[in-house]
Amino acid sequence: MDIIIVGSGKVGRTIADHLNQEGHSITVIDVSVHALEKLPDTQNIMTIEGNGATLDVLKEANVSGCDLLIAVTATDELNLYTCLIAKSAGVKRTIARVRNPQYTKDLPFVKDDLKLSLAINPELICARELTRMLKFPGVESMTTFARGHIDLIKIKVEKGSLLANKKIVQSSNILKDGIRICVVERNGECFIPNGDFIIEEDDFISFIAPSKAAAKLLKSLGIVTNKGRSVMILGGSRIGYYLAKDLLEAGIAVKIIDNDENRCVELSESLDNALIIYGDAMDQDLLLQEGIEHCNAIVALMNTDEENLVSSLYTKQVNPKARVITEIGNLKMSSVFDSLPLDTMINPKRITGQNIMRYVKAMHNSRNSEFESVHPIADGKAEALEFRVRKDNLATGIALSGLDLKDDLQIACITRQGKMIIPKGSDTIEIGDTVIVVTKRKGLRDLEDILR
Repeated sequence: MDIIIVGSGKVGRTIADHLNQEGHSITVIDVSVHALEKLPDTQNIMTIEGNGATLDVLKEANVSGCDLLIAVTATDELNLYTCLIAKSAGVKRTIARVRNPQYTKDLPFVKDDLKLSLAINPELICARELTRMLKFPGVESMTTFARGHIDLIKIKVEKGSLLANKKIVQSSNILKDGIRICVVERNGECFIPNGDFIIEEDDFISFIAPSKAAAKLLKSLGIVTNKGRSVMILGGSRIGYYLAKDLLEAGIAVKIIDNDENRCVELSESLDNALIIYGDAMDQDLLLQEGIEHCNAIVALMNTDEENLVSSLYTKQVNPKARVITEIGNLKMSSVFDSLPLDTMINPKRITGQNIMRYVKAMHNSRNSEFESVHPIADGKAEALEFRVRKDNLATGIALSGLDLKDDLQIACITRQGKMIIPKGSDTIEIGDTVIVVTKRKGLRDLEDILR
């Protein structure tokens, strides 16, 4: 597809790089030549210095012949206006990044008038991800497929786990009821395992299962899935606001500490049941006074990575049993962060990029099947692709054992008439099925692409 990206910040650059790797034709527009120079060094990305909200610049980018425009500048109003101009100029679809909570609330009423295909709020998406983590404290991440009936769950294999030091095939008494391990992460590497793969302690495994079966497996492995009773949020950012709102609705007690008095007033007026503390979340005495050592979870969402890292490390010292989640804006030192005794790190810009990527793949309908959803696994090293089979193709009607599948790829699940099938060699893919494929390969656009 031909895609225009307006805004060459971190999100814009991330999206441009990923879409370029997928084989799309990318044009990036930004008023700053310095921002454009930070793009990946490749001849496949065209750059235009200029205001992407003007018709002349959009025409220079051939907007009328493009399939999609993505506006991700730092300003909501500019993103919305850019999409409006681009749609009027002939682009097929538009995506706008919109961060203001008031705009997010009103957008459903004016989405059609603004001619928007998708409006994406990074802070809201990030908060929803955090809410899932906090509702299931022993789970690293959770994604749903098949309209919420199938879960893809990532967990850590702890010392003494029933899965540790065994071949996957030897754990069939545990991995039953439609459960399949589809990705294993170990020492920075990612594997698509077969039945002979040996799971080791400290591995991170991602498994796919029906929701009820997933809950049973987590319970049998001794992984906590009860809701956190109390959460302390360090920093009253937009993410903090959305997160507090979701947690309160789930019946979880919330306390927010922020050093901006005006922001504390705003939060107290919009979050009736949250306890808002005006103070410095880097003050150890204040944290102890507010009972940080008794909280079930602490989320560090302050202005800088340094503040978030230091407060998280301190929290793990005084409350080692708590789930600690740390916002990190700069992932260039991710290898260093991985060595720190931290539970979970989140990056809103990366989450935003991943969600936009899902939409781009979903709209890129293929010849005989189409994407229902796309979910990155293992920090983007692998993907879970959900296909809906529309017509007969080279992958249908043939026993899976007879298909010449590409390496680093697994057919993890088939859903047929609402029933989930963990496929065996004798199973087939049929018209009407939903197929979940897990792979380390990039650029799969059609179910037939799983074949050599």
